[in-house]
Amino acid sequence: MKKTLFDKVWDAHVVSTVDQGPTQLYIDRHFCHEVTSPQAFDGLRNRNLKVLRPSQTLLTADHNIPTINQDQPIADAISKKQVDTLSQNAKDFKLTYYGLGHKKNGIVHVVGPENGYTQPGMTIVCGDSHTSTHGAFGAIAFGIGTSEVEMVLASQCVLQNRPKTMRINFTGDLQPGVTAKDMALYMIAKLTTGGATGYFVEYAGQAVRNLSMEGRMTLCNMSIEMGARGGLIAPDAVTFEYLKGREFAPKGQKWDEALAYWSSLKTDKGANFDKEITLDASQIRPMLTYGTNPGMGMAIDESIPTRDQVESASLSSFEKSLAYMGFEAGESLEGKQIDYVFLGSCTNGRIEDFRAFAGYVKGKKKADNVTAWLVPGSWLVMDQIKAEKLDKILEEAGFELRQPGCSACLAMNDDKVPAGKYAVSSSNRNFEGRQGPGARTILAGPLVVAAAAVNGRITNP
Repeated sequence: MKKTLFDKVWDAHVVSTVDQGPTQLYIDRHFCHEVTSPQAFDGLRNRNLKVLRPSQTLLTADHNIPTINQDQPIADAISKKQVDTLSQNAKDFKLTYYGLGHKKNGIVHVVGPENGYTQPGMTIVCGDSHTSTHGAFGAIAFGIGTSEVEMVLASQCVLQNRPKTMRINFTGDLQPGVTAKDMALYMIAKLTTGGATGYFVEYAGQAVRNLSMEGRMTLCNMSIEMGARGGLIAPDAVTFEYLKGREFAPKGQKWDEALAYWSSLKTDKGANFDKEITLDASQIRPMLTYGTNPGMGMAIDESIPTRDQVESASLSSFEKSLAYMGFEAGESLEGKQIDYVFLGSCTNGRIEDFRAFAGYVKGKKKADNVTAWLVPGSWLVMDQIKAEKLDKILEEAGFELRQPGCSACLAMNDDKVPAGKYAVSSSNRNFEGRQGPGARTILAGPLVVAAAAVNGRITNP
């Protein structure tokens, strides 16, 4: 029987199947952060249970941590309690923990891949929707709820209904200056935020193969924003080269054995998907959002749709979004003055994103009207930024680096965009209040963020 990549990985991890019910799926790697794990650990205590396989769970603090003065106690009481609780849970259950001050601390979906924890053929979960990021390695990776976090800690398994499969083919080549983030925003604008609900998506085609691992992670990261359970890409030479030599990747003979298995992880020719879509990558231009969900996107040189271009069922939410954003139907956003830019998050906080940003701003200056938050996804990314002297380029252009963390992606720390202010952001969600109460978020890729930072307004890079 011909199998998809998803089928191969899923079937290899089935422990049992409930009749007319869910699958008991074995989990290879479990990531935890401070926001969705406290009740799960309390559940273990209440039932006098241990973590079944401690070596397969990794903890890191990221959502609530400050991005300045990390050597000082966290000022916000709630944030401090969550981070302190995670630290205590790591001690109590003897789990690996990359807390504040640890050289490997950072955003969970950046830390996993860069240390070699994320590998092809794995099942990976975390109490975080953007766990889909890890699918870039040919893994089945998805977010779970807190009760499921407890389930995995206790049993190394989770109950899941098998999703349907979809393949999205990106044919052709991307134009210069078009990034993986633009691919994602283009795709979601085409499919809508519910277009992949119930599906696990495999990304394929020439444009996907040509992406770096960082670009592939960005694309898979955004899968959840169109309703997908997750996204994945078949591993290849790009994947293997990225993983080789990383601390927790296989070594020696184990590497050779892993490589042989990983090379088999691809969809068989003739395998069937429940749905298949083809998009022409050469038609994608730099993208941005104009509304309050990631599907409200357009090319930077296009105009916001007019009311007669919007389906009647969506008209009310369309008008509500524009009212919140302070935009008009049919309006062009090029030249629109902005107040903040944010480079970072599990979507665009990797070294490739800082290279792109630094490459654009080199020899230029930050606009006086712009507050810029440049937040590496981890301390290892920060180390690489300094090793490549990108920090000097940024400094000469008037930018300062903040310390790693989730930061303004979801504003659970002090990095909040003030009410009514516009932020061009490389993060993944533009919901009302996502970056602070009343904040107005325009999602974009790192080059569009850089152009806005230098020009003080929305500019085609």
